[in-house]
Amino acid sequence: MDHALTIFQALADPTRLRILAILREMELSVGEVAQVLGQSQPRISRHVKILVDAGLAERRKEGSWVFLTLGPEDDVAPAFAAMDRWAGRDSPDIRADRIRLQAVRDVRAVAAEDWFETHAAEWDAIRSLHVAEHDVEAAILRVLADRPFRRLVDIGTGTGRMLELLGAGAESAIGFDRSPSMLRLARTKLATYPNCAELRQGDLYSLPLPEKSADLAVMHQVLHYAQHPAAAIVEAARILDNGGRLLVVDFASHGREELRTRDAHLRLGFGDAQMAAWFRSAGLVPSEPVALDGELTVKLWLASRSA
Repeated sequence: MDHALTIFQALADPTRLRILAILREMELSVGEVAQVLGQSQPRISRHVKILVDAGLAERRKEGSWVFLTLGPEDDVAPAFAAMDRWAGRDSPDIRADRIRLQAVRDVRAVAAEDWFETHAAEWDAIRSLHVAEHDVEAAILRVLADRPFRRLVDIGTGTGRMLELLGAGAESAIGFDRSPSMLRLARTKLATYPNCAELRQGDLYSLPLPEKSADLAVMHQVLHYAQHPAAAIVEAARILDNGGRLLVVDFASHGREELRTRDAHLRLGFGDAQMAAWFRSAGLVPSEPVALDGELTVKLWLASRSA
C-alpha cells in the first residue's frame, strides 16, 4: 500500500508525466530531458528524484553524464496503462515533447554519421586501438566454435571485417550499415572474397529482414554508438531463428570521457548485468561473458534464442 501511494504521488505532476512519456521513447541524459521539456536542469533533477524514489525511473552514471531510463516493468507498466487510458499519448504537451525529442535524436544521428563518413578509411585501425584486433577475433572464433551457422547477419558491418572473418562457413552472409562510405570500403574489401557477402544500407533498429532469418547475428563495436541499445538488441533478436545466437562485442564500462567528443561514443561501455537484462527482455538466454583486458576491456556477450 505504501509503495502504491508513493507511485500515485510521483505521478501527480504534469512535468513528471511528461518525463515518463519521453523516457518511454528512449534513454536520455538529464540535460537532454531538460532540453526537451524546456525547463532548467535543477528543476528537472528535482522531479527525477521523485520518480527514482518511486521506482518509476532509474539513474545510470556514465563518466560525468547521468542517464535516465525507466524503472522496473512491474512498476511502470501499470502507470503507462493508466496514462494511456485516462489521458492518451497525444496530449498537446506530449506531442510537442515528441517533436523536440526527435530533434535530439537528429542531432545525435547527424553527429555520428558525420564522424563515420570522416573516419571510414581508418575504421579498422580505430577499432584495434584498445585490444589487439587479432586477439579479439581469436576470441570471437572460440566462443562461436561449438555450433555451426548457415545464415550470418552483421549489424553495423563497417568495413566488413566480421563478414570476412565469419562468412566463409556460412551459406549466406549479409552486412548492414547506415554509412555509404563504410559500405563502399566493405564492397572493395570483399570484392575478391570467395563467399561473396551481400552488403546493404540499413538501420540497426529496423532491419529489412523477416523474422527467424538468421542463425547468427553479430554487433561488433556497434552498441556504444547506439542511441537506444536495448531496442537494437530487440531488433537483432527478432531476426534470430530458434536456437540462433546474438554476439555483442563491445567495451566494458569505463570512464574515458574523451571518447564521447573525440570518437563520437554515445556510451562509455556496458556492464554485464545491464547486457544480460537487455538480452532477457529481448527473449534471449545469455551465456557467460568473455573479457579481454587491455587499455580498455573488451567484452564478448553471447546470447541465444531458445530452440
